[in-house]
Amino acid sequence: MAGPENIRNFCIIAHIDHGKSTLADRLLEHTFTVTRQQMMDQVLDDMDLERERGITIKSHAVRMDYRSDEDEEYILNLIDTPGHVDFSYEVSRSLTACEGALLLVDAGQGVEAQTVSNVLLAMEHDLEIIPVINKIDLPGAEVDRVVLQIHDLLGVEEHDILKISAKNGIGIDDVLDAIIYRVPAPTGSSDAPLQGLVFDSVFDRYRGAVAYVRIFQGTLKARSDIRFFSTNLKYEAEEVGTLRLGRVKRDTLGPGEVGYLIAGIKELENARVGDTVTNDGDPADEPLPGYKDVKPMVFAGLYPVNSEDYEELRTALEKLSLNDASLAYEPETSTALGFGFRCGFLGLLHMEIIQERLAREFEMEIITTVPNVEYSVLMTDGEEIEVHNPAQMPPSQKIEHIAEPMLEAQILVPSEYVGNIMKLAQDRRGTYITTEYIDADRALLRYELPLSEIVLDFYDRLKSVSRGYASFDYEYKEHRPSQLVKLDLMINGDPVDALSAIVHRDNAYTWGRALCTKLKELIPRQMFEVIVQAAIGAKVIARETVRPFRKNVTAKCYGGDVTRKRKLLEKQKEGKKRMKQVGSVEIPQEAFLAVLSMDE
Repeated sequence: MAGPENIRNFCIIAHIDHGKSTLADRLLEHTFTVTRQQMMDQVLDDMDLERERGITIKSHAVRMDYRSDEDEEYILNLIDTPGHVDFSYEVSRSLTACEGALLLVDAGQGVEAQTVSNVLLAMEHDLEIIPVINKIDLPGAEVDRVVLQIHDLLGVEEHDILKISAKNGIGIDDVLDAIIYRVPAPTGSSDAPLQGLVFDSVFDRYRGAVAYVRIFQGTLKARSDIRFFSTNLKYEAEEVGTLRLGRVKRDTLGPGEVGYLIAGIKELENARVGDTVTNDGDPADEPLPGYKDVKPMVFAGLYPVNSEDYEELRTALEKLSLNDASLAYEPETSTALGFGFRCGFLGLLHMEIIQERLAREFEMEIITTVPNVEYSVLMTDGEEIEVHNPAQMPPSQKIEHIAEPMLEAQILVPSEYVGNIMKLAQDRRGTYITTEYIDADRALLRYELPLSEIVLDFYDRLKSVSRGYASFDYEYKEHRPSQLVKLDLMINGDPVDALSAIVHRDNAYTWGRALCTKLKELIPRQMFEVIVQAAIGAKVIARETVRPFRKNVTAKCYGGDVTRKRKLLEKQKEGKKRMKQVGSVEIPQEAFLAVLSMDE
């Protein structure tokens, strides 16, 4: 068994789409971890969705055996990480299990916002960072410009920067050598009490929760009694082993090794990510520093189109949450949509992926309500409550103030679009902090932005005003009091809870006006008039009317006295009034989705 001095634990950090999964494929090929028959693009991205969108959603770990030029055997553990800002909590987990990181930068795109924040994360974890410029063979590659950007970002010399093409396999041996000679070997004694960090866990329907662990000190043996620090639960380690493309059984895992642990753990919560595993007989004194608990940022209601599918939706969400610890859900009811669930997501991409997985893996048809964020409401009696759903908002006279989540955002953009971005950020109630010029052509803008303004279509607007060149990254800062009001939408005097929203007082009129206009187009005409109103408390701020169909009741009158016609029309009017009181309006599904596509 190789000692810790011959083990290298590393990850690849990069902005989305800079070629991370392709580089992982080449490393697996060059170390003969994958045979030619097994090779396909994005080997580690085993979800169909990951392949189609070309993004990594879940982190993966894989072990490679490599023989160096000096004919020495090394074990390389690659812990693959996602690149999208919604999944940055997965990145921070993976970094804790590593000693080094390959910083991958696209030769055409250069350093992006997510690259900067990932570098800062890696520095916080004291990782050895190896800069790698990818896609040097592309016609649009500007290698010298990117070298200067990396030099400014990390202060490294040009000879320390590797230049490769992962797609064509250029420079892959240099990458492997850099991992061996530049990434420090793990430290830790095999005789010390066991400390293993759970950096991920997946659910196996036959074996229960499978914990992916990185051993920092001590030895994890199969059939030994173990204990988790945070839950204090004891188990017998039924099986331990390493992760190649599948699981490979072993008797022990020593210091520095990365592998899996199966211990008949029935629930994923008991193999919590960030927890420390130790021997029950000879435990470590303290757990390893774990991770911050991941907090959902965006909330939306998911309702089945057919109310009979409610139980199926519950089962589907249960199964999804087994492999996705960041998905939170609880049952809720809506007068318009019936029974459903209020779900918490990390961001809009996360929400989109969950919706897509429900449709694909479980064939569920669902209606999603307007996404909103978590507000903190201070009541006049001093009580503080959290509100995930506009329907839970207490009456305005009982509210002292409402606080909303604020983010610190970094937007990296070519200099010529700085004006457009500043205007967009100001329209979204952003507070300007600083501008830094990374090089002659690109600026890094820092803003404080309310999360509620980013949730709907900020990212799309950002891309359109910068012609696709801007990149965006953010982190949560705090909840801050703001002038917020609950905007109710009423149809024929009845509030439709699924369409109500919490908006800033200054934007309430515009939002209400636009929503009423949109619903007027979408609600089908009835035999009676339908009144669509937007209101704050008891005050109506916008109104639209859907005109009724009109039956020609005077058709049978010809010539003669006009009073008879008038009498028939008056009678029809009366009948319509009665109908309006008892008629219930069918609201099409598009109306609930309309709010998502509200144009500026």
